[in-house]
Amino acid sequence: MDEGAVLARLVGRYSPSGREAPAVAEFVRLARELGYAARVDPAGNGLARRGAGRPRVVFLGHIDTVDGERPVRRERGRVHGRGAVDAKGPIAAALLAGARSHGPGEIVVVAAVGEETDSRGARYLIPRLRPDAVIAGEPSGWDGVTIGYKGELQIEAEFRGHRTHYASPWPTATDVAVAWIGAVRTVAGGLGGESPFRTLSVKALAVETRRRAGAEAVRVVLDLRIPPGRSTADVLRCLPREPGRPRLTTVVRIEPFECSRTDPVAVAVLAGIRAAGGRPTLWRKSGTSDLNLVGPAWNVPGVAYGPGDARLDHTDREVLSEAELRRSVRVLVVAFDALRGGRVRPAVP
Repeated sequence: MDEGAVLARLVGRYSPSGREAPAVAEFVRLARELGYAARVDPAGNGLARRGAGRPRVVFLGHIDTVDGERPVRRERGRVHGRGAVDAKGPIAAALLAGARSHGPGEIVVVAAVGEETDSRGARYLIPRLRPDAVIAGEPSGWDGVTIGYKGELQIEAEFRGHRTHYASPWPTATDVAVAWIGAVRTVAGGLGGESPFRTLSVKALAVETRRRAGAEAVRVVLDLRIPPGRSTADVLRCLPREPGRPRLTTVVRIEPFECSRTDPVAVAVLAGIRAAGGRPTLWRKSGTSDLNLVGPAWNVPGVAYGPGDARLDHTDREVLSEAELRRSVRVLVVAFDALRGGRVRPAVP
């Protein structure tokens, strides 16, 4: 089947988080045409399977996109449209590669729902799939492999106080909240590493002040990106309680993930890149993916891989060249064949 046509069919079904059903249905149709046994699970994920037994190699892509429908077109060897890069290109590559892969065991290609919001699709699968190896479908460029993601801790802090005259020497609740944000940044600086990926970063997402009669309340939302080697629990313990003794609520909590370049899945994908004529690049990213969740939960080798320029994620300029898609298919065929050839230790059934 023509690579560009497969991608164009997936991209042609607009699928923002929460409205993925038409795209999942198209994924199932494509998978069946390519020889997979395919279905939709109770969470709304699309699952496509070829082969049986061990080892079981799971390619965990996500079919949902951010909001904002864009015109879909295929021209001059490129496919334009929302999701072409993040992350229907990786799914298209995996479907095509799995159909061309040979060997023992099973290939499972997943079109997961909800990755851009709460990862509900991946969370549903964690207790229900028992893979021996996992590749998360995220854009890394056809000759790149992502072996690390920072974790994320998003917290809400609420400060309460009494209104003061603006000319008085006493701080407002907003003053206290701003000072607390500074204290958090100081703590983060003390936990810094030798590179941006090894550094705990802090972004203020919101500072909202409400005043009623003599009372003043301030809500602060911070997003902290946590490097491997630290946990969300470590960071929560280090958060300052002064000034203001805010009431803290955890909104998002995702642990960091990192594997070695000698991880069996990394080795298989790197071999595929070299076989396709590329010089591999290893990526470590400050964002998160479903790999942050399933990697530790399944406790199996895993990396993230897929065609496309990650700088185009969530933009209105998403485009993927068909030539790059074809290269990624070649890479994944080699990787799938290697992993199915028994180079990973099977998980306990």
